[in-house]
Amino acid sequence: THQERWRRVLKYEGERGQVEMIEHHSDLLAGNPWADSPQRQVAVWTPPGYSDQKTEYPVVFYLAAFTSSGLKATNWDGFTENLPERLDRLVGTGQMEPAIVVMPDAFIQLGGNQYIDSPAVGPWASYLTQELVPWVDDKFRTLADRNHRGLFGFSSGGYGALVHGMMHSDVWGGVACHSGDLYFKYACLPDFPQAIDTLRRFNGDPDKFLNRLKGKVKYRGSDIMTLMTLALCAFYDPCEEDPRKLQLPFETETGELIEERWQRWLSWDPVEMVASHVSALKSLRYLYLDCGFRDQYRLHHGARIMSSRLKDHEIAHHYEEFDDDHSSIQYRYDHSLPALVKSLLP
Repeated sequence: THQERWRRVLKYEGERGQVEMIEHHSDLLAGNPWADSPQRQVAVWTPPGYSDQKTEYPVVFYLAAFTSSGLKATNWDGFTENLPERLDRLVGTGQMEPAIVVMPDAFIQLGGNQYIDSPAVGPWASYLTQELVPWVDDKFRTLADRNHRGLFGFSSGGYGALVHGMMHSDVWGGVACHSGDLYFKYACLPDFPQAIDTLRRFNGDPDKFLNRLKGKVKYRGSDIMTLMTLALCAFYDPCEEDPRKLQLPFETETGELIEERWQRWLSWDPVEMVASHVSALKSLRYLYLDCGFRDQYRLHHGARIMSSRLKDHEIAHHYEEFDDDHSSIQYRYDHSLPALVKSLLP
């Protein structure tokens, strides 16, 4: 049939791996200020033949983009591959060595995750490194060592992968960052005016805006961008005294930047962090960075600057630019994953 011919063109028809969906309880995330559930669904892809062998495998963790989750990576799509289907093809055709791939759910009420510890939303870096990694190593036949463990992601997930490579190189041996949040002066600052205009409709009160979102059946683009700005406030500049309070980096009445708040954001910009984490970055077995040179969020500029900073410090890395924007670029995993997994082999 036409449908069968279409599927043969799009979907790999060879031997497939298995996806297991497992619930994981986090002690570290329990009692977080936004009452996000500590019960987390984790999708784990194991390569063909895993259940019939005793082989131990490298393990790679996938970090999802803002508004997304590891669970979404398993969704059926009529026009492209989901992540397990992509892994089936890459491994089945010999382009990538077999590995275990973990897809955690890090979605929170504020719409996404930057994968760092914050008293405002929870210790997400610690959850990944101190709870999820040992749990995966215990349940699956991983090569349970930093040298055989990596992570990759796109957008916020790419940001998280890169920051983890800097701050947690004792856990991760290789990193791939696709279109990650880099150079906040271009990546974040230009989005502030839209957030200011949106929040002014709520007297500058983030809580009023968030309560209004709960009743919406459809979010506008300005809703999502404002939500992301608020989420970044919670991750980059949390209020220690009142974790639920969102500290805005601008005056809502005039829109003027609050320099003290903005500097807190900049301290989490990977471009600014490189100089303080040179040894960690040099210790990675593989560091991959790419971005489309038509990225609508201006991230290609940050990627270029990041690559330049890495060169300045003589940090080995692989950098690519490609002809596309920020949307639907999961096909780029074909470029990073084979090399990332190869670097993690014994």
